Amino acid sequence: MSATRLPGTPRLLRALNDRAALELLLEQGPLTRARLGELTGLSKVTASQLVERLEERGLVTRVGEQAGGRGPNAQLYAVRPGSAHVIGVDVGPERVVAACADITGAVTSRVEQSTHDTDDPVGVVHNAVVQAASSAGAELASVRRIVLGTPGLVDPGTGDITFAFNLPRWHRGLLAALRDDLDTPVVFENDVNLAAVAEAQSGAARGLADFVLVWVGAGVGLAIMLGGRLHHGSSGAAGEIGYLPVPGAPIPRDVSRRAKPAFQQVAGADAIRALAREHGYPDGVAADAVRAAIADGTAGGPMLDEVARRLALGVASTCVVLDPPLVVLAGEVGQAGGAALAERVQHEVAAITLVRPRVVPTGLTDEPILHGALRTALDAVRDEVFGSTVG
Repeated sequence: MSATRLPGTPRLLRALNDRAALELLLEQGPLTRARLGELTGLSKVTASQLVERLEERGLVTRVGEQAGGRGPNAQLYAVRPGSAHVIGVDVGPERVVAACADITGAVTSRVEQSTHDTDDPVGVVHNAVVQAASSAGAELASVRRIVLGTPGLVDPGTGDITFAFNLPRWHRGLLAALRDDLDTPVVFENDVNLAAVAEAQSGAARGLADFVLVWVGAGVGLAIMLGGRLHHGSSGAAGEIGYLPVPGAPIPRDVSRRAKPAFQQVAGADAIRALAREHGYPDGVAADAVRAAIADGTAGGPMLDEVARRLALGVASTCVVLDPPLVVLAGEVGQAGGAALAERVQHEVAAITLVRPRVVPTGLTDEPILHGALRTALDAVRDEVFGSTVG
């Protein structure tokens, strides 16, 4: 068996070295051949061969010089941004937002498309993707992956949407239609899951392998990160906490009729607006009502306490099963509530269960679903591009 593997060993080592060098260039910026050799532990000759190989494949390029001691200046190398692009898409009931990033992760464009006047989801996504690529100056052929974040269920087996409460026109068969239309790999992912990806990358859960993210906005949802991986469940329904049968609301028995489920009735935006009316706060937007209660100081405490009590029903139900070390409150309401709401939820969960997770507000304020889509696409494309550097 070992004899059959030996011929592949130099090829594998080159691939591993190439990947390590590309990751270093992404993390640290432009580097000389000598510095790449130091950081990878390679000899000067091997490091030079590596850089030449990556240059030939169009993955790195010379970007300047570094003055040294005697002799000519050393050339600086960086990952070539245009070697691949990705597009992330955030799909909502009223608009579609698309952004393009190059392989370094730099976001080079952002566009919006209204969904009000169309019943053609393929056309809406097509226009948004084409505009995002064009605005970034990228050929559509260089876009290696498109990740769309949508509400609802994504079938882990087929990758297709199986149910989206707020997007009745999004249905099975849409994934294949988009792939045919765009002639590019297209992936659907639940929007709250993508928010958790962004939170793990650069938000409140950075550096943690295990945590849950509770999204509180128009709807309520949950993302589960275990061992650094999203947990989807067998049907893609993991995290649909709106359907928790909690006290305080009737429990619909036919979800196919789009009846509002119990926890959604108790803790969603409509419920928070109703609470705002009861406590004398503006009830136009749930997040604004929460901000008003916080700004009201002690007088706003009763409303915040009730919002936290309701949210704790879902958080506690989740935590007694998963026992995560961290719960992130995200979405419009979670963000608006900040530490004031998160601390109340943490206290309430500890009061009604045996688990005591730390509850914190999101560390992100700028389109986490979109950035999670871009990060998911980038991770996949870097694996494809960087993992195929040896010809």
